[in-house]
Amino acid sequence: MGASRSGRGGRRWPAWALALSCLLAAVACALWLPAGSQARSDRPETAAAFPEVPVAALPPEARATLALIRAGGPFPFDRDGIVFGNREKQLPARARGYYREYTVKTPGDRSRGARRIIAGQADEFYYTGDHYETFRRIRE
Repeated sequence: MGASRSGRGGRRWPAWALALSCLLAAVACALWLPAGSQARSDRPETAAAFPEVPVAALPPEARATLALIRAGGPFPFDRDGIVFGNREKQLPARARGYYREYTVKTPGDRSRGARRIIAGQADEFYYTGDHYETFRRIRE
């Protein structure tokens, strides 16, 4: 019959007992995993699923950066136009090199600051004002 492994003393466990113990172990693991280690189900998988921001609602510096991107430059920062690796996995998954990042100047900040526009090859643009923590798709 369908008896499985032997327990102590050579006693065999019924299949239902093994299935139940596996189920309980899976539930226990799911409960003990830290929240950050679970797969993100709240991440939009398509560009259309992102919260949007109209161009007119962007800060003036972001609108200027968007105009520079469309014109092909020149860009004020050496790192403008580099590949954005999407390591935070906030944007839809694409092949490496699909996204490029551009600095949005922050008034009074001498460094690049935290604001960026990320450009995708399909002519979609995303704005982040908090250095890749959150993104909004730019609606034109």
